Amino acid sequence: MYFASALPQLIWQSSDREDYLPGIRLWVDEAGLPNLPEPLALDVRGQWPHARFDAVFSANTLHIMSWDEVKALFAALPSVMSDDAVVAIYGPFNYGGAFTSPSNAAFDASLKRRSAHSGIRDFEAVDQLAQSIGLRLVEDHSMPANNRTLVWQRQPRG
Repeated sequence: MYFASALPQLIWQSSDREDYLPGIRLWVDEAGLPNLPEPLALDVRGQWPHARFDAVFSANTLHIMSWDEVKALFAALPSVMSDDAVVAIYGPFNYGGAFTSPSNAAFDASLKRRSAHSGIRDFEAVDQLAQSIGLRLVEDHSMPANNRTLVWQRQPRG
């Protein structure tokens, strides 16, 4: 809702797993913004929409997904990305296999207590997934609360 309101010249297509869509639909209906269509059901391991997007944004997801789901996300991205699309991912990341702060180490431990498959991902491993599908890191922004926004862009073929 925030991005759609702040950037009305862009269409913001939200998506999430089916069980989260009722709440998202309430927000979309309440916002009443013309650039915010009905959310799409999306499970990264399932069928993806038959559409092309200029950008993909995901926030606070990689650390709650299993590593296999993270790999499935990146494997499916090329099927929905336009030729020069960007991918932006917000959340906590480790660098060089190390936590960037004591609070991120504590957060990782709490994630693993809730679900053994979750945890803060290593930037280098995620960047390797991105590179494997033809993306190149173009920005790595420090954000509040020891988070990052990583931005990759699809590279021209050939």
